[in-house]
Amino acid sequence: MDIDLSNIDLIQLDIEDVKNVSDEASDDYSTDTPFYITSYGADYTVDGLVKRLKDGVFIKPDFQRLYVWNIKQASRFIESLLLGLPVPGIFVFRREDSRYLIVDGQQRLLSLSYFYEGRFKGKDFRLTDVKKPWNGRLYSELDLEDRIRLDDAIIHTIVFRQDFPQDNRRSIYEVFERINTGGMKLSPQEIRISVNLGGLTQLLRSLNKNEDWRAIYGKPSPRLKDEELILRYLSLLYRRASYSRPMRGFLDSFMEAFVDLPNNSGDDLRVAFENTIKIARLSLGDKAFRPQSALNTAVFDSVMVGITERLRKGPIKDLTALKTSYDNLLQDPNYFSHYNRATADESSVTGRMDLAVAAFANII
Repeated sequence: MDIDLSNIDLIQLDIEDVKNVSDEASDDYSTDTPFYITSYGADYTVDGLVKRLKDGVFIKPDFQRLYVWNIKQASRFIESLLLGLPVPGIFVFRREDSRYLIVDGQQRLLSLSYFYEGRFKGKDFRLTDVKKPWNGRLYSELDLEDRIRLDDAIIHTIVFRQDFPQDNRRSIYEVFERINTGGMKLSPQEIRISVNLGGLTQLLRSLNKNEDWRAIYGKPSPRLKDEELILRYLSLLYRRASYSRPMRGFLDSFMEAFVDLPNNSGDDLRVAFENTIKIARLSLGDKAFRPQSALNTAVFDSVMVGITERLRKGPIKDLTALKTSYDNLLQDPNYFSHYNRATADESSVTGRMDLAVAAFANII
C-alpha cells in the first residue's frame, strides 16, 4: 500500500521552522500546579556584581547569542550609572550549589564586566557617544572619583528559588519562557542548557559535531534544534517507558536527571548515539529520516531508537536489509499515523517506537 505524503504536517517542512499546530507548538510548560517560591531583594554594588560574575558565582547561560548590545548601548548604560541615575534591576535563580543563574539582566552585567576588563568584542572598550569627560575613556582612564562612583553604584537584584515542587525546577523554565532575552524568545533547548549546566550539556555539544550527524542534519542550527534532536533520541532511548506529554517537559526532566552524567553514563550515551548514527548514514544515506524533503523529528527519534535496540544484540552486517526494513516501515499506515500527527501524544510515541524496534529486530 502506497501512502499519500501530500498532507504531511508542518513538522515536515523545515526543521528550523517546526511549528506543528496540532502537536509540539502547543506542547508547552503550562501547568495548573502552583509554585511555592522564596524570593528576596539584594542591593549589590557594581564592583561586587562584576566580581561575582568573574568568579562564577553568577552564571550566564552558555551560548553567545545572548549578548546582543552594541558598544553604544553598553556605554549608555554605564553612563547612566556614572550620572547616578537609577537603572533596571536584575533577576537571578539560586541553584542548589549556592550559585546564581542570571535570568534577566545579562546585557547589563556583561557590559559592566567587559568595561572593567577593558575589552568589547575584541577591541578596547572605550565609552562611546556619552557625555564628557567620559567619552572615549577606558575604565582605567576614568578619574578616581568617577571610578569610585561606578564601583559603588547599586543595582537591585531579585533572588528567587523554588521550594515546591521539590522534584523538579519547573519554575525556572516558566520564568525563562516568559522573559524575552535580548528581544528574542529563547528556544526550549537554549533554556535547557541555560538551566542545566553540567556534563550532559557538554556531551550534547560534542555529539552535535559528529561527522555522520552533520552530514545527515546539515548546517548547525542557530537555535539548537539539532542538539535538541540528540537529546530527544537519548531521552526516548532510556526513558520511553515512562514517557508522558508534554514532550518539552519530558526532555527537561531527562536533562535534570542526567545533568551530571550519573554512574558514568556519559560513555554509554556517547557510544549509543555514535554507533547508531554511523549505521544510519551507511545504510540510509545522508537523506535519512526524510519521508519527504526535510528531516522529520518523529521518524528520526523512532528509527534511531529502533536501530540502537538492534545494535544492543550485536553488530548489523546486512545494511541492505536495514534499508529495506526502513523503507517498509515508512510505508506502514500505522507508522505513518504515528509520525504524521499528534506526534507528542503518548499513544503516538509508544506506537512508533514499538513499530520501529520491531522493524529492525531481526536484521542480521
